[in-house]
Amino acid sequence: MAGQRLDATQAVRFLQAQRLLQAGQPAEALRIAAALSSEVPRAADAWQLLGMCLAANDRPGEADSAFQRALALLPDNPVLARNYGVFLARYGRTLRVQGELESAEQVLRRALALREAPLSVWIDLGTVLRSLGRIDEALEAYRHAELLTAQRGEPLPEVQDAINGVLADAGRTAEALAGARKLVAAHPAHAAGHETLSHLLWENGAELAPGEDPLAEFRTAAAAQPGNRALQLAFTRMLLATRRPEEALAVLKPLRHRDPDDPVLAWFAADAQDALRHHAEAGALYAAASRTSLGALPAFLNARARHAFRCGDVELAQRCAGQAVAQAPDDQDAWSLLGLAWRLTANEKEHWLCDYETLVGYMAIDPPPGFGDLEDFLQELAEALHPMHNASREPVSQSVRGGTQTAGRLFGRDVAVIGAAESALRAAVERWLSVLPDDPSHPFLSRKQGGVRFVGSWSVRLNASGHHSNHIHSSGWASSAFYVALPRHVFAGDDPGHAGWIQFGQPLEDLGLDLPPRRVIRPRPGHLALFPSYLWHGTVPFEDTEPRLTIAFDMQPSTRRGTAGGV
Repeated sequence: MAGQRLDATQAVRFLQAQRLLQAGQPAEALRIAAALSSEVPRAADAWQLLGMCLAANDRPGEADSAFQRALALLPDNPVLARNYGVFLARYGRTLRVQGELESAEQVLRRALALREAPLSVWIDLGTVLRSLGRIDEALEAYRHAELLTAQRGEPLPEVQDAINGVLADAGRTAEALAGARKLVAAHPAHAAGHETLSHLLWENGAELAPGEDPLAEFRTAAAAQPGNRALQLAFTRMLLATRRPEEALAVLKPLRHRDPDDPVLAWFAADAQDALRHHAEAGALYAAASRTSLGALPAFLNARARHAFRCGDVELAQRCAGQAVAQAPDDQDAWSLLGLAWRLTANEKEHWLCDYETLVGYMAIDPPPGFGDLEDFLQELAEALHPMHNASREPVSQSVRGGTQTAGRLFGRDVAVIGAAESALRAAVERWLSVLPDDPSHPFLSRKQGGVRFVGSWSVRLNASGHHSNHIHSSGWASSAFYVALPRHVFAGDDPGHAGWIQFGQPLEDLGLDLPPRRVIRPRPGHLALFPSYLWHGTVPFEDTEPRLTIAFDMQPSTRRGTAGGV
């Protein structure tokens, strides 16, 4: 197809549209570009301009088509290919952030098919593949990004940090630890690298670095760089997550002296004082921070609501949680706290929100095709999962106590029995969705679709005395617990103490609220519990030499069915 050139008048309008784009007036630019592409339908410049304008007007699908039309008219133009690659890179990143992982992968791979694709494409592709559980492919993408940065003489610590994370996901923990040590030695100012190193040592140090304090290197770096705010905040977060509030306050003291009006520092100090049960000091700090821009931030409002519960101020807790829900209607933390406030004030809305009989599903799954029966399937699944539990303790800031959790995403790994489990569990979820009632005013039921996309998946192995502390799932809409293997006494008898059972409705222990669970379920191998992500849930500790092995996953609603991680 022969191309066309713009005449002098059309070229003036082309430049006018470009100036409008640069001036932040994309709608006006789009009107000109649409007219040009209609007038000169075989002009690659007109279609490229239309693509740029459509992208600026948040119409990426149409922009993609316009760029493709331009490229078909002028296939060997390096400027056009470069501009299209930049668009695809941004489009792919947007899809990734939105959780539309399969679509993001397709777009990013098309960007890589063009000449001189941006480095960011390889990084985003690695992130997408890691999120999909395709660990080997993710590592390959990150390695390619690493090679490009080396060729340019501009090594990016973010790329090496991602590689270390993928190595940990793959169970290559010693390599990940060595890489993390190398990274912080070369880039001592890189906060994320220190976080990765500390997490690796926290979970695996007993085996790979006996006697080493997981936070030692982080502490040294923070002390040496008092002006590195990102590093100081990251170190403080780690101290709070590992339950070292006194040290956190010591780190915060000079920072707050230097910048007394920083509301984030006040928030961190409030969290530390609250952890120490210094509630009066914490309350004053939360109140001061609430008068800044933090006062409208859902995460801060949730933190202040938790503090209010600890102080017995249910009215303040309800007000904060209500404000958080108003700001972010899908915030699972906020709904869990608001439901708790309703319970404490005997408000019937608690039963509407939580409805433990209707909204908590519990069912046996069907054995996947190719397995003789459910018992055979569970045995093979357990044999695949056990080697993935190569850490020596639970992760930081997770509900697991006395056990381990697999790294990275479980579903999507190149393990046949895990793929079979994913399909069987998806089918069970869709059966559950089909019988749930409709309620357009309900924060959970109103979002119900025909299917789901998995946004996180992992396995937990609890040992003797292990349990899950009461918690909710902030990243989900619906969550789950699938029982692969259990100590026999957990499911074989009616233990009056409910050892090893799952319980719903009892809040986070450190809120200090003496509330019993609303519903308790005895788990059975091959059975699946499903529930809204904002429901408080945990497990009762048990004593047994046999481990308690489960798979869990978080979900977001989706209209598509049958595709792992579908969008």
